[in-house]
This record gives sequence, structure tokens and C-alpha cells, in this order.
Amino acid sequence: MELFQKAYYPAPVDEAGVRKHWDGEGYSFHLMTDPMGQEWNDFVHAVDEYVTVAEGQLRISVGEETFVANPGDLVFIPRDVPHSLKTLSAAGSRWLFGYN
Repeated sequence: MELFQKAYYPAPVDEAGVRKHWDGEGYSFHLMTDPMGQEWNDFVHAVDEYVTVAEGQLRISVGEETFVANPGDLVFIPRDVPHSLKTLSAAGSRWLFGYN
């Protein structure tokens, strides 16, 4: 799977639709709301992860690659790969994540 898929889900993002899709692939579903500038740095999980921005904008680094993700973009984070996220938008962000 590609690490970054632009506009994978149509905006505005239908969170229930994303949950249904992820559930069908065996992923959990969680929601995070962050203020501007919030950073989550150097995480590593023993499972694969999906991240989709519902509102706002995130900078997401996966290993050596960095993406700016907007509503509807899908980021795949493979297991055991270091990753970081930062909210770039002034109004904060609302983003979805799930593990498999």
C-alpha cells in the first residue's frame, strides 16, 4: 500500500463511512482533536496504522518521508516505522486513526 493517498475520501469527510471502511479491513477507529501546533513525535507501533484528516491540516512524517495531509487524505503507517504528526492549521485539527 502507498504511504500517502491524496483525497482518498471525499471532503467533507464522512467519519461513519471511514469507520465502516476501516472496520472492513480490520482496523480500529479513533478520533483525535488537537490545537494548532500540537505535535506527536517519534511514535513506533507493532501494528499498521491509518490516519485520515477530517478537519484542518497535519504534517505527517513516516520514516524518511513527510506529507502535508488535508481532509480526506489517507496516510498508511507500516508497523515498526517511526512517525510524527503536527497540526498546522490555525483552527486546530480533527483526525482519525486506527490500528490493525
